[in-house]
Amino acid sequence: MTATALAADERLLRTSPLRRLLGRPELGSVVGALAVFLFFALVADSFVRAAGLSTVLYAASTIGIMAVPVALLMIGGEFDLSAGVMVTSSALISSMFSFQMTANVWVGVGVSLLVTLAIGFFNGFMLTRTGLPSFIITLGTFLMLTGTNLGFTKLISGTVSTKTIADMEGFESARAVFASVLTVGGVDFKITILWWLGLVALASWILLRTRVGNWIFAVGGGKDAARAVGVPVDRTRIGLYMGVSLAAWIAGQHLLFSFDVVQSGEGAGKELTYIIAAVIGGCLITGGYGSAIGSAVGALIFGMTDKGIVFAEWNPDWFKFFLGAMLLLATLLNAWVRKRAEATK
Repeated sequence: MTATALAADERLLRTSPLRRLLGRPELGSVVGALAVFLFFALVADSFVRAAGLSTVLYAASTIGIMAVPVALLMIGGEFDLSAGVMVTSSALISSMFSFQMTANVWVGVGVSLLVTLAIGFFNGFMLTRTGLPSFIITLGTFLMLTGTNLGFTKLISGTVSTKTIADMEGFESARAVFASVLTVGGVDFKITILWWLGLVALASWILLRTRVGNWIFAVGGGKDAARAVGVPVDRTRIGLYMGVSLAAWIAGQHLLFSFDVVQSGEGAGKELTYIIAAVIGGCLITGGYGSAIGSAVGALIFGMTDKGIVFAEWNPDWFKFFLGAMLLLATLLNAWVRKRAEATK
């Protein structure tokens, strides 16, 4: 191959820092997050105080824990409409198993992990075996879990909420793991922030540094083409759904050990929040593009908007309006960034 041919091969060309920056999926969401932060910093003084920022980070972390695996699933070209109620299911299983079996709370936590992972495996297995769209598969799971949560809770406890397990052995140690408060510089931070950051770091490493990350992008870009080059498409998709269920277990345990009791009707509608956070963070609906960091930024935008409206003493009914506007703006900005990145290649 001649020197001219080598120079013409785009794989051998050096990419400028600007081109690399424009090619990042989360660029649009970062710009949006800065704009939202500056806006609420100007209209609400308490927003930029340490206690205010701690509240914002907590709100973002409760969304971000789920938005990370949902983003990976979307990069792989799939959806999970059962993610919201799965969080509630995992909390209910821990609580009711512990209470009914009069066992150590950690036994219920372990059983909840196994059952929640089984739900994720079920979603992935049904998807790969039936060939039905993930929308239909996970919508069915959503409805089944919604009914099961309510039916079993009323059957066992007689009400729509679980019984208290605060006096059981292991409760305090479990609360320390899933729902404790860390004090840094006189400011309280919920441990969910650490869970969130840890999941972002793990997911980013998987996507950018491992063979599995290449498989996820390949499957999202086109599962038939990915299968043709040896990518284990079915295992990858099942693994992505089990990743969502693992995060749902973490979020569910936080829900349980934060409030001690769980309402069986919680969780419905939250799946859209996780998907929107991932989309705002740069994930494409069509798959094959996105990042874990982008989902974290999308969750942060959620947290800033939710709490910023409260700090500004506005009517909270406007939250969904701002959320919808941000979704549209972020999607348009992400599309523009992608076009610019492709034009500069």
